[in-house]
Amino acid sequence: MCELFVGLPDVKVLGMFGRTGEPISVHVATLAERPGCPTCGVLARVKDRDQVVLVDLPSYGRAMRLVWHKVRWCCPDPDCPMGSWTEEDRRIAAPRMSITDRAGRWVSAQVGRCARSVAEVARELGCDWHTVNDAVLAYGEALVDEPGRYGEVEALGLDEVLFVRRGRFRRQEFSTSICDVQRGQLLDIVAGRSGKNPIEWLENKGEAWRSKVRYGTLDLSGPYRAVFDKMLPHVIQVADPFHVCKLANSKLDECRRRVQNETLGHRGHKADPLYRCRRLLTKADERLDDHGREKLLGLLRAGDPRGDVTTMWHAN
Repeated sequence: MCELFVGLPDVKVLGMFGRTGEPISVHVATLAERPGCPTCGVLARVKDRDQVVLVDLPSYGRAMRLVWHKVRWCCPDPDCPMGSWTEEDRRIAAPRMSITDRAGRWVSAQVGRCARSVAEVARELGCDWHTVNDAVLAYGEALVDEPGRYGEVEALGLDEVLFVRRGRFRRQEFSTSICDVQRGQLLDIVAGRSGKNPIEWLENKGEAWRSKVRYGTLDLSGPYRAVFDKMLPHVIQVADPFHVCKLANSKLDECRRRVQNETLGHRGHKADPLYRCRRLLTKADERLDDHGREKLLGLLRAGDPRGDVTTMWHAN
């Protein structure tokens, strides 16, 4: 019954212990036959048994620990240079991991697929934050680095994102997101916001993969037009709606500031008509009610004598 409870292949349960408020410890040992020396082939002998404590999946609301009594083998031949080695069983745990294999797969799914935080999963398992994070990196990188995890891409998108602020002066560091905009899937993230790293990423994908891309979406003000011109010259380059609206609003704001300086000779003050309508100018027409539209047109008549801002607003 204890072996069925543990649910691991070729494992003998030596005992289960657990005090109130502490994780339950399940002591196990493998049933593997005595191996031969990897160097000379002579049957090995037991040198020692080490107890390795592994974080396991919780059971009935309590944290679990799997104590694996690992056998340290040694070669009995005094002339063999092999020395000693420790048994391994990846079905129980991967080498140099402090968490069982099934728990490592579970925490990777919880953090990656269910979007739970590492700290939350660590509290549920009753272990250290680094134990869970190391497992997520070990099991998750194998899934991310899989070559065929997203297949062919027809619409490729590039955009820079502020990734982190570092140091005393909060220095900005950017990253470039590479996405399949047709399926809404993030393919990869590379460092920086120049075209160097995206070009290297596309070079590694190969000519056959790049030939399947038909459309390229990019930020009109970004450096990625050269990436498409060099690596994907056959694609149809388009701008996504977000950056089109952002560019149009920025040009409208530049016109408003220029007219403000030309008419009043200073930057916008609180009571200036063009400064008061700066938020209303960026709203879509369907989002303006009758009161807001009347207020906007009144402020434009008061602060825009030549109608430059009004023309830009209608064009926008």
